[in-house]
Amino acid sequence: MNLWLWIGLACALAYLTKLVGYFVPAKLLENPRITHIAGTMTIGLLASLTVVNAVASGQAVVLDARIGALMAAAVALWLRAPFLVVVISGAGAAALLRLLGWS
Repeated sequence: MNLWLWIGLACALAYLTKLVGYFVPAKLLENPRITHIAGTMTIGLLASLTVVNAVASGQAVVLDARIGALMAAAVALWLRAPFLVVVISGAGAAALLRLLGWS
């Protein structure tokens, strides 16, 4: 199988998954337990995506300036800084660490 067939299959599967979501009964979505689980899963998926993007380079695990940027952003979040400050502190930490040679 070639790559375009796999890409088309993935697109069709993503579309079908979204389409199935429209057929979920509204009564099920009004359940507080389901709402809580959906919110928790979203946070977990976003956190795992952030960590994977911070420490992975291809198939290898690397510790570079992205880890420092993630830690700086985490500290800014812990201090309840506005989102723009969190982004700027992470970018500034990455730039500073790369300037110091930790790339």
